[in-house]
Amino acid sequence: MAVELKDHQQLAPADPVSAAVHLGTARHEGLSERFGATDPEPGLELTRNARFARLVRNRKFQFLLIVPNQVVFWTVIFVGIAGTAIPGLNFGAAITWYVWFCLVFVMMVVVGRAWCAMCPFGGFAEWVQRRTFWRRTQKALGLGRKFPEPLARLGFLIPVASFLVLTWIEEFFNIAGPGNPADTSWMVVGIVSSALIFFLVFERRTFCRYVCPLTTLIGTVGSMGSVAGFRTKDREVCLSCQTKDCMRGGEQGYGCPWYTWPGSADSNLSCGLCSECYKACPEGNVGLFLQRPLTSVVAPRRRRADVAWGIVALWGLVVYQQFNATNAFASFDGWLNRNLHFPHYPNPVDYLAVIGLVALCTAGLIWLISRAVGRSAVTETQHGSFIDRTSRFRSFFVPMAYGLIPVVGADYFARQLPKFFKHSPRVVPAVLHIGGFSSTQSSLYGFHLLSNGWIVVVQVAIILAGTAASAWAMWRITSRELVPVSRNTVAIRLTTLGLVLASGAVAGVLYVLMHAAS
Repeated sequence: MAVELKDHQQLAPADPVSAAVHLGTARHEGLSERFGATDPEPGLELTRNARFARLVRNRKFQFLLIVPNQVVFWTVIFVGIAGTAIPGLNFGAAITWYVWFCLVFVMMVVVGRAWCAMCPFGGFAEWVQRRTFWRRTQKALGLGRKFPEPLARLGFLIPVASFLVLTWIEEFFNIAGPGNPADTSWMVVGIVSSALIFFLVFERRTFCRYVCPLTTLIGTVGSMGSVAGFRTKDREVCLSCQTKDCMRGGEQGYGCPWYTWPGSADSNLSCGLCSECYKACPEGNVGLFLQRPLTSVVAPRRRRADVAWGIVALWGLVVYQQFNATNAFASFDGWLNRNLHFPHYPNPVDYLAVIGLVALCTAGLIWLISRAVGRSAVTETQHGSFIDRTSRFRSFFVPMAYGLIPVVGADYFARQLPKFFKHSPRVVPAVLHIGGFSSTQSSLYGFHLLSNGWIVVVQVAIILAGTAASAWAMWRITSRELVPVSRNTVAIRLTTLGLVLASGAVAGVLYVLMHAAS
């Protein structure tokens, strides 16, 4: 994590850039103690390699990452509207729902916010905002307003809400079925248009940081990744810097579009891998680092409540998506629609009810754990000269929610596999169909990479791997953060591991019941 709006508010609520400059001067001594000894050491620095460093410093680097995705997604839009109405033969629908979502999850787990570095939605809007593809310009197009601080304080809660709304719309119109390919195109157009509007009204990547439907999912699941992001090399150099070009912007680079300060980064949660801080730093004190997998899950000391609530909300959503593939849910949803006179699945009442119930049950279990083994109503944690005072529930809920990230991420990935294993070969005839060389009679159109039984085996295996990773992460988090505030060491270890195992068991059982339903 890094110093963000809520860390700046007492200094300059409306101007995080000025606040970051002030952080390096008046509060140098306090920050050195608060952000120094407790943060994880950077891992392998990729930018120590001279060739790679020149590549990343080149202003065309980000443009070249984004361009291929721009070509694909504008093709998705055009073909979805103008191409065949058969979903499996329409390249736009096939590439989006059979392949793209799986690839995004692989990138999250391996790299982190890799998708953000090459995102065609934010990339296109940023080109318009900056009025250039790659050059460093001094005046942006648009109003350049700051995002309202009360909304910024909500952090990941707004993008979680937008993700829930977008998912419900997708389910209601059967966009990801996939249904009518034109619906996929119009959904993409809607996301691009929303991004463009926000980029023209607000400064920097406000949309990506505070609104984008995928940012909470990518940020949390991506914390398992092995790319730590852009970090400071020498913390003291960063703390004593008078200009903070990494935040304010310099001759060679823009200020961080994500409003993060590499001088306080202890996770990859909010690093969009845009490399602007690396280009802008006049001291050459920023580098791109690798880390061990799960480091950004386990290592952060300054954990955020909005992230924790975002995790349990995402957990509720993926459990809903599993539950809605069972016969029991179909009967209940149909009964609810008939009685509430709602046209068809998904009924918004059971949609929100299941998500909320899972999230609140998870939070409720953690509350019970905190009451059973927690020491006091208020917990004080010492970080150098900085004392963090939190309620007993928050001191348990926030770190334990972080510990669930691997099993939640594994669940989302496993949920995408039926479409991939059953239908991804259709992308080949879909590409050929653009030129009129293929049809539904193609041998690849009906070819499945795995049978339903084997898909279930793979899904359960992924859940087991995610559960094991969560158990390891939770054990580390418990040892460092929960044992000191608990009355019984054995009890807190057993209960936290029990929560992980119960979550994994729920996901695994639901996949068996679904039997590879898409």
